[in-house]
This record gives sequence, C-alpha cells and structure tokens, in this order.
Amino acid sequence: MSDLKRTPLRDFHAAHGARLVDFAGWEMPVQYRSILEEHKAVRRAAGLFDVSHMGEVDVAGPGAGAFLDSLVTNAVGRMYPGRVLYSPMCAADAGVIDDLLVYMRGPGDYFLCINAGNIPPDLEWIRARAAGQDVRVTDRSEATALLAIQGPRALAIVQPLAGTRLEALKYYHFTQGEVAGVPCTISRTGYTGEDGFELYHGAGDAVRLAEALLAAGAPHGLELCGLGARDSLRLEAGYPLYGHEITREISPLTAGLGWTVRLDKPGDFSGRAALAAEKAGGSPRRVVFFKTGDRRIIRPETPVFGAGGGPVGRVLSGTLSPMLSVAIGSALVDAPAASGELRADVRGSPVHLHLVKPPFVELKKLP
Repeated sequence: MSDLKRTPLRDFHAAHGARLVDFAGWEMPVQYRSILEEHKAVRRAAGLFDVSHMGEVDVAGPGAGAFLDSLVTNAVGRMYPGRVLYSPMCAADAGVIDDLLVYMRGPGDYFLCINAGNIPPDLEWIRARAAGQDVRVTDRSEATALLAIQGPRALAIVQPLAGTRLEALKYYHFTQGEVAGVPCTISRTGYTGEDGFELYHGAGDAVRLAEALLAAGAPHGLELCGLGARDSLRLEAGYPLYGHEITREISPLTAGLGWTVRLDKPGDFSGRAALAAEKAGGSPRRVVFFKTGDRRIIRPETPVFGAGGGPVGRVLSGTLSPMLSVAIGSALVDAPAASGELRADVRGSPVHLHLVKPPFVELKKLP
C-alpha cells in the first residue's frame, strides 16, 4: 500500500493494532479490535475516529455567501457565524456531485468539508464556477487533520481538555478553542447519530491530540474506531454515504433528502430546474431502508424484487446492525414498489426486506 495517501495518524494507527486498508486511495484503519465492539462503544460510551482524509476548502471574499448559495441546494443565505450546514452539491441534471458541510466563520468567510474521494473533482467543479466571481477558493486539506469523538460520553471526555465551555455548543454549531493545548475548530457534528465533536486542527498536532483524547477517554470506555464501525453506525442512523444512497444518478429528492433542497431561496442554483421538475412530477425511484429479520447481510448491487416477482431495484448498502443483531440496508427501487412487498435473494434463498423509517435504533435527541 506504499502508493496510498496517508493521514498524519497512520503510524499511530499501526502502533495501536489497526488493520489498515485502501479507502478511496487512502491507507486507513478499518478496525482495531472488532467492528462490533467499536460500534457498541460509540452507542454506549464513546469512540475516536481519524477522518483526516476528508477535504477542507476555504471559500472567502465579498461574494462568498452568494456564490455558495448558487453552488449547493440548501440555504447558505440563512446561515450566521458559528453555524454548520449540511447540503448536497448538484449538477444541472440534479445528480449529486458530493454532499458536504458548510461552515460560516463570518460574513464572506466560509469553509467546506468535502468527501475524501471527491476532493479533486470537487475542487475542479467549485473553482470553475468561482471563475470571475469575487471569491477565493483555497484547498487546506493537506495541512488539516480531523478527529471525531462520538458517543454519549464525548462531552465528558473533551470538556476537561478544552478551554471553552462546550455544553452550550449546540448541534451543528462550532467554535474556536483549544483542546489539550491544540488550537481547534470544535464542531458539534458527526456521522454516527450520537452526540460528539469533530476537531479540525493542524496536521502536525494530530498525534498529540489523539493521544490526549485517548488517555482522557480511557476511564469513560473510549475505543479507537475504524471505518468499519463508522459505516455501520451511519447506516444504523439512516445517514447517506456518497456513492451509495446519493450519486450522480441519485438526486437528493430521490434519496429522501428533500429538506436539504431549498427551492424557495432567492436566486438560481446548480440543479434547481431539474429538482423543481422532479418535485412537481414525483421521483420515479426512491431510496428506502430495510431490515431482514435475520443476520444474512444483503450486499450492494443485489437485485431487489417486487410483489409480482420482477426486478424493481437494487441494494445500495448492507450490513449487520450490532445493536439489533439483524441485517439492515438501503435500496433504490421504483417508486410504485416502494410501499409494497420487497425481497432479495441470498445464495438462492429469498429474504424479505421489511421497510423501516430510519433511524433503526433509538437515538438521543441532540442539543
């Protein structure tokens, strides 16, 4: 894996027994002790994830706010300093180029967190649309590391290390401060469905911060977690993953993310006409979530069949829910079939897909 990109914590992961794999061109930990135990630790106590492979892009200048509103589907114009906004970024045909987080530091001062595998095409897309506008686009990905501490004990672990009162920080808000003496952008966000923080900081401080969090978290049951648990946690919470529930062929409306598409905001934005037409006419396909009732995992691309026996779609994501001990997943199906009986075949044996409105498990309401 010598040709893979590495985060500043690669040797930290190896020293702590991680199994490293190729993920979107990065050498990343998929697990440490056990995906099952790491998942349960996040639901019951806390888990620490390295997500430094994600991209960070500054968008600044007098026209930054209006530019971002034309770039993404959600309403950037309604943001205020310290706010975080989740939004798809669509092409003209409403296909999703990426889903990202928009951070507003102040008027004309924003940064984006984008998916690791999409950094080059996202930058090309953003810079092409910024040409001639009063904005500056700066890629800070290589200089920035990102640690996520997630779970009901996250606040108790991070607060003693922080110089800022974090209890008052609301969900999808952020502040600047120090954690274990490391300057951080402290964001109350995450990808697990649990409370927690994402800590953006300088790449050179990553090991020091990770070791401090690990030591502080030991009495609270903190576990180091890899990408395996991150995926099972996000699916259990019903969160989309780019390349699965949202793609260039799956629009936000098809994916059930209509709340992120603000057709009422002023001005045009990329994909607006196609999304308006889809909303008016109805989406021909729908992303649905299911559980099976047993432990047989339904793998992505498995065909899905309807009540009449014919194919009506395909599985997008599938895993075992560690909290429920049953297989769960998502599928893209024809809209008329989305409320009927669905099944898939696993090695020639039929498995019924019981539709569920996520999350699959009860999640604590976040502040």
